[in-house]
Amino acid sequence: MKYIYGPVKSRRLGLSLGISLTNHKICNFDCIYCQLGKTEELSWERKAYIEPSDILDELRSWIQNNPGGPEKLSYITLSGSGEPTLNIKIGEIIKEIRKLTASPIAVITNSSLLADANIRRQIEDADLIVPSLDSVVPEAFQKIDRPHQNIQLDKIIEGLIALRKEFKGKIWLEVMLVKGLNDDIRQIKKLKEVIEKINPDKIQLNSPVRTHNPQAVAVDKAKLEKIKEILGEKTQIV
Repeated sequence: MKYIYGPVKSRRLGLSLGISLTNHKICNFDCIYCQLGKTEELSWERKAYIEPSDILDELRSWIQNNPGGPEKLSYITLSGSGEPTLNIKIGEIIKEIRKLTASPIAVITNSSLLADANIRRQIEDADLIVPSLDSVVPEAFQKIDRPHQNIQLDKIIEGLIALRKEFKGKIWLEVMLVKGLNDDIRQIKKLKEVIEKINPDKIQLNSPVRTHNPQAVAVDKAKLEKIKEILGEKTQIV
Protein backbone atom coordinates (compact mmCIF):
# COMPACT_ATOMS: atom_id res chain seq x y z
CA MET A 1 0.00 0.00 0.00
CA LYS A 2 1.15 3.54 -0.76
CA TYR A 3 -0.57 5.57 1.94
CA ILE A 4 -1.40 3.15 4.74
CA TYR A 5 1.24 1.54 6.96
CA GLY A 6 1.25 -0.67 10.01
CA PRO A 7 -0.40 -1.38 12.33
CA VAL A 8 2.48 -0.21 14.50
CA LYS A 9 2.61 -0.70 18.26
CA SER A 10 3.96 2.19 20.32
CA ARG A 11 4.01 3.31 23.93
CA ARG A 12 2.30 6.55 22.95
CA LEU A 13 -0.65 5.32 20.91
CA GLY A 14 -0.90 1.59 21.41
CA LEU A 15 -1.72 -0.28 18.20
CA SER A 16 -2.00 2.33 15.47
CA LEU A 17 -2.76 2.11 11.76
CA GLY A 18 -0.97 5.01 10.07
CA ILE A 19 -2.15 7.02 7.09
CA SER A 20 0.01 9.50 5.15
CA LEU A 21 -1.81 12.54 3.80
CA THR A 22 1.10 13.92 1.79
CA ASN A 23 3.67 12.35 -0.48
CA HIS A 24 7.03 11.42 1.02
CA LYS A 25 8.70 14.17 3.07
CA ILE A 26 6.52 17.10 2.06
CA CYS A 27 6.43 19.24 5.18
CA ASN A 28 6.63 22.82 6.41
CA PHE A 29 9.27 21.84 8.99
CA ASP A 30 12.68 20.29 8.44
CA CYS A 31 13.23 19.02 11.99
CA ILE A 32 16.77 17.97 12.81
CA TYR A 33 15.47 14.91 14.66
CA CYS A 34 13.13 13.53 11.99
CA GLN A 35 13.54 9.76 11.65
CA LEU A 36 12.71 9.99 7.94
CA GLY A 37 15.60 12.33 7.21
CA LYS A 38 15.69 15.73 5.56
CA THR A 39 12.49 17.30 4.22
CA GLU A 40 12.52 16.94 0.44
CA GLU A 41 9.95 19.67 -0.21
CA LEU A 42 9.66 22.44 2.38
CA SER A 43 6.18 23.64 1.51
CA TRP A 44 3.70 26.13 2.93
CA GLU A 45 1.06 25.35 0.31
CA ARG A 46 -2.11 23.53 1.31
CA LYS A 47 -3.58 21.36 -1.42
CA ALA A 48 -4.88 17.82 -2.02
CA TYR A 49 -1.47 16.17 -2.11
CA ILE A 50 -3.28 12.82 -2.03
CA GLU A 51 -6.94 12.58 -3.00
CA PRO A 52 -9.32 11.26 -0.32
CA SER A 53 -10.60 8.57 -2.70
CA ASP A 54 -7.10 7.06 -3.03
CA ILE A 55 -6.64 6.93 0.73
CA LEU A 56 -10.13 5.58 1.40
CA ASP A 57 -9.81 2.88 -1.27
CA GLU A 58 -6.70 1.61 0.50
CA LEU A 59 -8.42 1.73 3.89
CA ARG A 60 -11.39 -0.24 2.56
CA SER A 61 -9.01 -2.81 1.17
CA TRP A 62 -7.16 -3.08 4.49
CA ILE A 63 -10.44 -3.53 6.39
CA GLN A 64 -11.62 -6.22 3.96
CA ASN A 65 -8.32 -8.10 4.18
CA ASN A 66 -8.09 -7.87 7.98
CA PRO A 67 -11.32 -9.21 9.51
CA GLY A 68 -11.53 -7.98 13.07
CA GLY A 69 -8.53 -5.73 12.49
CA PRO A 70 -10.23 -2.39 13.13
CA GLU A 71 -11.53 -3.60 16.51
CA LYS A 72 -7.96 -4.28 17.63
CA LEU A 73 -6.72 -0.78 16.78
CA SER A 74 -6.16 1.84 19.45
CA TYR A 75 -6.16 4.53 16.76
CA ILE A 76 -6.17 5.23 13.06
CA THR A 77 -3.45 7.86 12.94
CA LEU A 78 -3.15 10.64 10.38
CA SER A 79 0.54 11.46 10.24
CA GLY A 80 2.97 9.58 8.06
CA SER A 81 5.71 11.07 5.93
CA GLY A 82 4.80 14.76 6.13
CA GLU A 83 2.58 17.31 7.89
CA PRO A 84 -1.02 16.03 7.55
CA THR A 85 -2.73 19.42 7.89
CA LEU A 86 -1.07 20.50 4.63
CA ASN A 87 -3.65 18.30 2.92
CA ILE A 88 -6.57 20.65 2.33
CA LYS A 89 -9.00 17.74 2.39
CA ILE A 90 -8.06 16.42 5.83
CA GLY A 91 -11.53 17.24 7.19
CA GLU A 92 -13.24 15.25 4.45
CA ILE A 93 -10.85 12.34 5.00
CA ILE A 94 -11.64 12.22 8.74
CA LYS A 95 -15.40 12.26 8.08
CA GLU A 96 -15.13 9.47 5.50
CA ILE A 97 -12.98 7.31 7.78
CA ARG A 98 -15.76 7.63 10.38
CA LYS A 99 -18.15 6.02 7.89
CA LEU A 100 -15.85 3.04 7.36
CA THR A 101 -14.87 2.16 10.92
CA ALA A 102 -15.54 2.95 14.55
CA SER A 103 -11.81 3.00 15.33
CA PRO A 104 -10.74 6.20 17.14
CA ILE A 105 -8.92 8.74 14.96
CA ALA A 106 -5.74 10.57 15.99
CA VAL A 107 -4.04 13.47 14.20
CA ILE A 108 -0.33 13.97 14.78
CA THR A 109 0.66 17.49 13.79
CA ASN A 110 3.61 19.85 14.18
CA SER A 111 1.08 22.58 15.19
CA SER A 112 2.31 24.92 12.46
CA LEU A 113 -1.12 25.68 10.98
CA LEU A 114 -3.33 25.59 14.05
CA ALA A 115 -3.63 29.38 14.19
CA ASP A 116 -5.99 29.01 11.21
CA ALA A 117 -9.52 28.56 12.60
CA ASN A 118 -10.60 26.76 9.43
CA ILE A 119 -7.92 24.10 9.91
CA ARG A 120 -8.92 23.65 13.55
CA ARG A 121 -12.50 23.03 12.36
CA GLN A 122 -11.28 20.50 9.81
CA ILE A 123 -9.72 18.32 12.51
CA GLU A 124 -12.38 18.79 15.18
CA ASP A 125 -13.96 15.38 14.45
CA ALA A 126 -10.81 13.52 15.53
CA ASP A 127 -10.78 11.79 18.90
CA LEU A 128 -7.20 12.73 19.74
CA ILE A 129 -4.83 15.44 18.53
CA VAL A 130 -1.12 15.09 19.25
CA PRO A 131 0.43 18.48 18.48
CA SER A 132 4.09 19.29 19.11
CA LEU A 133 5.79 22.26 20.71
CA ASP A 134 9.53 21.80 21.07
CA SER A 135 10.43 25.25 22.37
CA VAL A 136 8.92 28.65 23.10
CA VAL A 137 12.31 30.32 22.58
CA PRO A 138 12.51 31.50 18.95
CA GLU A 139 16.24 30.73 18.50
CA ALA A 140 15.86 27.17 19.74
CA PHE A 141 12.67 26.67 17.71
CA GLN A 142 14.50 27.72 14.54
CA LYS A 143 17.48 25.45 15.22
CA ILE A 144 15.42 22.37 16.03
CA ASP A 145 12.35 22.58 13.79
CA ARG A 146 13.82 24.62 10.89
CA PRO A 147 10.39 25.84 9.75
CA HIS A 148 9.26 27.38 6.49
CA GLN A 149 9.90 31.11 6.53
CA ASN A 150 6.16 31.91 6.78
CA ILE A 151 5.77 30.10 10.09
CA GLN A 152 5.84 32.15 13.29
CA LEU A 153 6.28 30.65 16.75
CA ASP A 154 3.85 33.06 18.42
CA LYS A 155 1.14 32.00 15.95
CA ILE A 156 1.77 28.34 16.77
CA ILE A 157 1.26 29.08 20.46
CA GLU A 158 -1.91 31.08 19.72
CA GLY A 159 -3.22 28.19 17.67
CA LEU A 160 -2.57 25.65 20.42
CA ILE A 161 -4.36 27.78 23.01
CA ALA A 162 -7.33 28.22 20.65
CA LEU A 163 -7.40 24.50 19.89
CA ARG A 164 -7.78 23.65 23.57
CA LYS A 165 -10.70 26.06 23.92
CA GLU A 166 -12.54 24.56 20.93
CA PHE A 167 -11.59 20.89 20.68
CA LYS A 168 -13.76 18.44 22.62
CA GLY A 169 -11.41 15.45 22.35
CA LYS A 170 -8.07 14.73 23.98
CA ILE A 171 -4.88 16.72 23.38
CA TRP A 172 -1.52 15.12 24.12
CA LEU A 173 1.23 17.73 23.65
CA GLU A 174 4.54 16.30 22.47
CA VAL A 175 7.85 17.98 23.33
CA MET A 176 11.00 16.68 21.61
CA LEU A 177 14.05 17.52 23.72
CA VAL A 178 17.44 17.79 22.02
CA LYS A 179 20.57 17.94 24.15
CA GLY A 180 22.10 21.42 24.26
CA LEU A 181 19.31 23.06 22.25
CA ASN A 182 16.11 23.09 24.29
CA ASP A 183 16.82 21.17 27.51
CA ASP A 184 18.12 24.15 29.49
CA ILE A 185 16.08 24.50 32.69
CA ARG A 186 15.43 28.19 32.02
CA GLN A 187 13.88 27.24 28.70
CA ILE A 188 11.84 24.51 30.33
CA LYS A 189 10.38 26.98 32.84
CA LYS A 190 9.33 29.29 29.99
CA LEU A 191 7.84 26.29 28.21
CA LYS A 192 5.88 25.38 31.33
CA GLU A 193 4.29 28.84 31.44
CA VAL A 194 3.00 28.40 27.90
CA ILE A 195 1.89 24.81 28.43
CA GLU A 196 -0.23 25.93 31.38
CA LYS A 197 -2.09 28.23 28.97
CA ILE A 198 -2.54 25.42 26.44
CA ASN A 199 -3.72 23.01 29.16
CA PRO A 200 -3.27 19.69 27.32
CA ASP A 201 -4.55 16.43 28.78
CA LYS A 202 -1.01 15.01 28.68
CA ILE A 203 2.51 16.26 28.06
CA GLN A 204 4.69 13.68 26.35
CA LEU A 205 8.46 14.17 26.60
CA ASN A 206 10.53 12.57 23.88
CA SER A 207 14.18 12.67 22.83
CA PRO A 208 15.80 11.54 19.56
CA VAL A 209 16.60 7.85 19.27
CA ARG A 210 16.78 7.11 15.54
CA THR A 211 17.92 10.13 13.53
CA HIS A 212 20.01 10.97 10.48
CA ASN A 213 21.40 14.20 11.98
CA PRO A 214 24.38 14.14 14.41
CA GLN A 215 23.11 17.41 15.93
CA ALA A 216 20.05 15.61 17.27
CA VAL A 217 21.50 14.18 20.49
CA ALA A 218 19.25 12.58 23.10
CA VAL A 219 18.88 14.07 26.55
CA ASP A 220 20.00 11.69 29.30
CA LYS A 221 17.42 9.94 31.46
CA ALA A 222 18.22 11.84 34.66
CA LYS A 223 17.71 15.20 32.91
CA LEU A 224 14.45 13.98 31.40
CA GLU A 225 13.22 12.98 34.83
CA LYS A 226 14.09 16.42 36.20
CA ILE A 227 12.24 18.13 33.34
CA LYS A 228 9.26 15.85 33.87
CA GLU A 229 9.14 16.95 37.50
CA ILE A 230 9.23 20.63 36.51
CA LEU A 231 6.44 20.29 33.95
CA GLY A 232 4.18 18.53 36.42
CA GLU A 233 1.94 15.56 36.95
CA LYS A 234 0.47 15.44 33.44
CA THR A 235 3.94 14.74 32.04
CA GLN A 236 5.21 11.36 30.90
CA ILE A 237 8.44 10.27 29.24
CA VAL A 238 7.74 8.27 26.08
